[in-house]
Amino acid sequence: MIYNQPDMETLIQPKILKGFRDFLPQDEMLRAELIEKITGTYRSYGFVPIDTPVLEYTEILLRKSNGETEKQMFRFLDNGGRDVALRFDLTVPFARFIAQHKNELYFPFKRYHVAKVWRGEKPQSGRYREFVQCDFDIVGSDSAISDFETVSLMKEALAAIGVENITIRINHRGIFNRFLEQIGCKDKSEDILRAVDKIAKTGAEQVSRELSEITGSSQAASRIIEYIQPLASFEETLFHIETLAGGESDDTKRMRAIHTMMQAAGIEKSYVLDPSITRGLDYYTGIVYETFLNDLPSLGSVCSGGRYDNLAGLYMKERLPGVGASIGLDRLIAGLTELGITSHRGSFLDAIVFNGSEELAAYCQLAAGELRKKGLSVEVYPDADKMGRQYGVAEKKGIPWGILADKEDEAAHTVTLKNLKNRETYAKLNPEQAADIIRKAQKSNI
Repeated sequence: MIYNQPDMETLIQPKILKGFRDFLPQDEMLRAELIEKITGTYRSYGFVPIDTPVLEYTEILLRKSNGETEKQMFRFLDNGGRDVALRFDLTVPFARFIAQHKNELYFPFKRYHVAKVWRGEKPQSGRYREFVQCDFDIVGSDSAISDFETVSLMKEALAAIGVENITIRINHRGIFNRFLEQIGCKDKSEDILRAVDKIAKTGAEQVSRELSEITGSSQAASRIIEYIQPLASFEETLFHIETLAGGESDDTKRMRAIHTMMQAAGIEKSYVLDPSITRGLDYYTGIVYETFLNDLPSLGSVCSGGRYDNLAGLYMKERLPGVGASIGLDRLIAGLTELGITSHRGSFLDAIVFNGSEELAAYCQLAAGELRKKGLSVEVYPDADKMGRQYGVAEKKGIPWGILADKEDEAAHTVTLKNLKNRETYAKLNPEQAADIIRKAQKSNI
């Protein structure tokens, strides 16, 4: 049979859309390992996994959007003429999920969801159109304990992947709303929140001008700028914004309770009360927070969220309070890569069985199988290539141990084990002995 090679004119150029990426094995393995560690921490706090469809009806995702969300959505008519869109976050689909399955769930309900989302915004460093979010939420509880557990888990999940030099900036939208009511600007709160949310990027002077236009008053703008400036300590800042908002209230009591728990847990130094943190999304009603890498603050927040007591109200009559957060995995990895603190692997393998000859193929598989029974990840090199080539592939994959079947002792089922880093060799071992040596080396990080 003769196969005709395609000419150059019929070849399709391999390419991907702007803002989207392929992941080579070493990159995808890094993501997989980080996700495993993050979700392991979520589970340790009692969170369980869920999943929702990639596509939703557009009306579900848009909710009461002011138009900004709609501009970023990948939206189209499907083959049935239905108006659908790719999810742009995991929180809004979760609200729909809760309303649809409330009779099948228990409350408080603690869920985590790790999945891709899509936003048609301008790609830039650490920001893509397709990316992974690692969400967790507590629904059905309006307590300081749930708020504290959320901000505590944010810190612990990042610590689990080796990210500890962070600052988590928190605020309370309820206090801010009371303040805006005090100065007669409550009806313009959404526009004010969006303006304040830009202060880290554009500076206080630019935000002040924008606030003057929104409120129609330079005096109101000055008072807002005064409000959003953090003071020297958590307690000082809380007292300051409490006073400007009209005095003690349930929301300031909540913040004090959360701070007391932080102190009791010995983690308060990682948190800053920052009244400029507003979170642009309009469904937040209580505590809000954003997390920054201290060594790379310009990257922006790598973990954020807040309390959204009325989120599910558009889909159901029953009020279910909730609080949650999301780690932006791709932005976080971009930051860690820039800081040079990520490590890449070439494989998940502990050992490779070298293929000495076709005659030993069955024994190679036997040896690999015995090692797998001992909990090791092992592969057999598929072809009887030159040993130099096999060693080269093992090196590229970063495999730490090599195994050779002992041809002269095939009946005894012994192998030769070789440390591919320091070239130390152990001869005449049965597979169980080889597994023990590898395990001991792993424990001592050899």
